[in-house]
Amino acid sequence: MTRHVPGGSMLEMDLLSYADACAAEPREMYDRAAWLYVPPYYDEYRYVLGTRGEKPLICIGLNPSTAMPGRLDNTLKSVERVAKFNGFDSFLMMNLYAQRATIPGQMDREASDFLHQENLRAFEDLLGRTKTVWAAWGAVIETRGYLRGCMQDFVRVGQAHGATWVTAGRRSKQGHPHHPLYLRKDSVFDPFDAAEYVASLG
Repeated sequence: MTRHVPGGSMLEMDLLSYADACAAEPREMYDRAAWLYVPPYYDEYRYVLGTRGEKPLICIGLNPSTAMPGRLDNTLKSVERVAKFNGFDSFLMMNLYAQRATIPGQMDREASDFLHQENLRAFEDLLGRTKTVWAAWGAVIETRGYLRGCMQDFVRVGQAHGATWVTAGRRSKQGHPHHPLYLRKDSVFDPFDAAEYVASLG
């Protein structure tokens, strides 16, 4: 599975809430003691994919692609390597918009507010496990206008729950955090003032 083309708009699909997705029955075989996967099967959207550990790191990307437990894509492999190098024993991958699409330009042109709000609930839940959040959405945040609003809500929720933000790699001229895909495995985390970043975008 190397590419995911969206099967339709999230506005037209019957989506599970985060709570219901957490309680859903798996449709694929994977080690639930080792992985957090919500929903626990391959679908048109994904709230969370990560590994379980004592010292997790939340990573926020743009949108999910084809990765699933035991079958990480190259981006998630890089996330796992960099997280371990920086002293974390596990990672929890989320995204600004939870729709699966290998090519960001194929994402919804209009965001599903239901999906976004449930995605924020997932973020709040994960912040109960760790306060360290890696901003990793890259300059492709400019692909869709609504992604900026999604990001601003993530920053707001992070502030309310005491999140500490970091980035890895050089930021773009516009200040966007670096995407994980081409990072060196020994990339170190730098402090990231998420509130200042939001203000700089206007």
